[in-house]
Amino acid sequence: MSVVSTSAPGASPRNRKGVVHPASAADRYLTGSRPPGGAARQGVCTAHASPEDLVVTAAEPEFARQFGLSVAEICGRGLLGLLRSPDPARLRERFAALSEGRNSCVTERVTGRDGAGRVFSADLTGTAVTGPWGEIVGIVILFRPTGNSHRPERHSGAVNNDGPVLSALDAQVLEGVARGESTVQLASRLYLSRQGIEYRVGQMLRRFDAPNRPALVARAHALGVFAAGQWPPRVLPERVT
Repeated sequence: MSVVSTSAPGASPRNRKGVVHPASAADRYLTGSRPPGGAARQGVCTAHASPEDLVVTAAEPEFARQFGLSVAEICGRGLLGLLRSPDPARLRERFAALSEGRNSCVTERVTGRDGAGRVFSADLTGTAVTGPWGEIVGIVILFRPTGNSHRPERHSGAVNNDGPVLSALDAQVLEGVARGESTVQLASRLYLSRQGIEYRVGQMLRRFDAPNRPALVARAHALGVFAAGQWPPRVLPERVT
């Protein structure tokens, strides 16, 4: 099934300004069961952090498990308090730039400790997601363990053929949202009206059952829509009609 691609200039999607709050409906899919064919199957797990203080507001069970915690235990913790870096000051500065909109993406090799105190390493990508007016409304964290004893097992099969499929234009819009582009930037780049962009984003919000843009991006990652570990984000060719 593909997303309806008819543009309606007067249509308005759900407009949710502000940050993602802990335990909100925006994060309910992350605190539930992992969807089939999701990012965890590819060795990538996902979390949300608030842009103001980098507190974890929601996480997939696989993300929490890396640190020996449950989803309930990891929510409310500071992201940088969970991570270790050879240059902590640089890591803090890069995330500050992300939260303030000076950068749209952070990619770092980090380490952490599991519940038994064992050190593991991981590749981390943090992406700032903007709202319709260009404000930072959330940060999506992609976490790929690279050297630990409790990495989630990989399952056979490279692609979940039952995953969502998008039109070519909706795929470009989704990629732009994942890069942190505002409605105005997307409209200018794709030669669409702002109302047309908002309509398409709204259609995807409803289809992915996501109440805001950060949740939409994380949901798309969890469902295997994007190529894993790639920046800028790219929708997989098999997910485009």
